[in-house]
Amino acid sequence: PPTVVVDAGAVLGPGVKIWHVAHVCAGARLGAGTVLGQGGYVGPGVVIGPGCKIQNHVSLYEGVSLAEDVFVGPHAAFTNVLHPRAHVSRRGEFDLTRVERRVTIGCNATIVCGVTLGEASFVAAGAVVTRDVAPRVLVMGAPARPVGYACDCGERLPAPALVCGRCGAAYVGREGGGLDPVAIQPGA
Repeated sequence: PPTVVVDAGAVLGPGVKIWHVAHVCAGARLGAGTVLGQGGYVGPGVVIGPGCKIQNHVSLYEGVSLAEDVFVGPHAAFTNVLHPRAHVSRRGEFDLTRVERRVTIGCNATIVCGVTLGEASFVAAGAVVTRDVAPRVLVMGAPARPVGYACDCGERLPAPALVCGRCGAAYVGREGGGLDPVAIQPGA
């Protein structure tokens, strides 16, 4: 659309779709098949993996990286400075925020900089994430707290079984928190 601004030096993979009134800055990289919603902003140096779906009015500031197949709900917010002040330049102090593959971030969630969202973790709508989230952990609230687990397909896992009622995937607890998928043996 004519209302989209893609600065020289931005890299768009094949099949990237960008909706109205969006801006992708120089040095940003959007992976193949990524969708950036209306009013989206992708800052300098931001890396977005293939297959991501970034809904309307999401700003990804310098220091944020999304792995593949990440879903970011409408109006989700990312920060990149812990102690901002209008009159104090913090450009050299951006904290890194890593969002690992298959993470879901709900509508109006806030991700405070410097955290890692583990693989396939699930951030509920409106949550305020101030600490790392382990793989496949479901967090909600302000501040966000673990309240359960999420399957790779997105469904909440019933405790204590940790077997998805939708797709049948099974999981086991991992050392340090979170879940790992149970490997299915050939012929089993």
